[in-house]
Amino acid sequence: MKTHYLMLICCLFTAIGSGFNAQIIITNKKFSFGTTGRIGAGFSPNSNGNTGKQLNLSNQGSLGGRLDQNDYVDFLPTIHFTPVVGKDTTQIDFQTRLSFYSGGTFLGNVDTKSNNGMIVALPEAFVEARNIMGTKWDFWAGARWLRYDDIHIADYFYFDDHSATGWGVKYKNTRFSMFFPAAIDTLAPNSTPYSYTNIISGAKNLVYRQREVMVLEHSMFFKENTLKLLAEYHNVSKSGENSVENYPSDNGWVIGAKLSSNLKTKLPGSFNQVSLRYGNGIANGGDGGNTQTWRTFGAPDEITKTYKGAYSITFVEHLLWNISSRWSVNPYFVYTKSKGGSDSNNKAIDYYKREIFNKKEEFNTGVRATYYFNNWFHILSELHYANRKDGTQSPATMWKIALAPTIVPTAERSVWARPHIRFIAELAKYNKQATENLYSAFLQQAGAKKIGTYFGVRAEWWIF
Repeated sequence: MKTHYLMLICCLFTAIGSGFNAQIIITNKKFSFGTTGRIGAGFSPNSNGNTGKQLNLSNQGSLGGRLDQNDYVDFLPTIHFTPVVGKDTTQIDFQTRLSFYSGGTFLGNVDTKSNNGMIVALPEAFVEARNIMGTKWDFWAGARWLRYDDIHIADYFYFDDHSATGWGVKYKNTRFSMFFPAAIDTLAPNSTPYSYTNIISGAKNLVYRQREVMVLEHSMFFKENTLKLLAEYHNVSKSGENSVENYPSDNGWVIGAKLSSNLKTKLPGSFNQVSLRYGNGIANGGDGGNTQTWRTFGAPDEITKTYKGAYSITFVEHLLWNISSRWSVNPYFVYTKSKGGSDSNNKAIDYYKREIFNKKEEFNTGVRATYYFNNWFHILSELHYANRKDGTQSPATMWKIALAPTIVPTAERSVWARPHIRFIAELAKYNKQATENLYSAFLQQAGAKKIGTYFGVRAEWWIF
């Protein structure tokens, strides 16, 4: 009798367990893993402590060359799904991106407990469904690194960087997206205030002003050319009735066009890209090597506290010319002019009572020549010129030359072959304005010097 009860109990638990398991059965087992990054060691012999610092001008990111960029590593695990019913052709992806970079020294020498140490971020976590039910419709939602063409040698995503949390829909060659980028550093200069103190029941509470960004993109394809059109509308609401700080509502818009052309050369892959983008109001963002239009530039109007009349215009020319089996040449040209909401052509007071520049003009050009000594050994040489004028000040300028003999383990004669192991030597020359104002990461470490140096051994990779 006891045996029968025992068997009955076992059967019952088995049935329950089967029911639970039925809810979590994994039928889609396709998984991919990618990674991108750069890491290595560098030093500057004429800097205090020999600390290796990027030579580029301040507020320009990697415009001027990326060979001496700080360490960065990310990992991209992705799960690929297909419907389990019928013969549906829908493709479903869940993708994440886990990023690691350093606030100070080399990434391998720090952790999250270090002073200015390791920074960990999750810039991507989204679901995307493509070719839904065999149609041309795509949908996505979540947080994405949604950006396309860049000037690789300057790490400059110049036209359509919409990396943020949001959602989007695409039909054939037309894409509509909505982004909600209010969760950036609210105390950063050159941005509208995303947070304010609100009094609720006598207590002070931090409240976000959400910015809504609507983006419409359309691509037209021709025989050897692709034309991409861009339009954006930005809106940020006013602060609440019980707020300590009173911020008005504000808006802005962006229009732009980018033409990408395939060039016929002996080696395939040559192209030319040219773009023009104009941003108005709070959508005049783009500075520090970052081109996201919601990172508003300059100060607001002194009376209205809005960015009415603010603007930014950016022109980019980018070329890759695969001349022969021995040579590839990759030049670029970037011009940007921006002004905030204030009437001042120099400095003005921002929302946080700080005096910041309200106008800037910058010009950057450079070229990388790649010599394929053989399949696995390439020699990279670069020449860059950078010019930055803040307000009514004299322009700060930099000339930089670089030489980087490079080992290419994949033995591919291409500028896109990775990984790279590079031996880097760089020399920069600054003008008086840059030197006296310590207008680069190197100068801030080394002091007022006319010449900057950088030597390093670094790796760069992308694996998908």
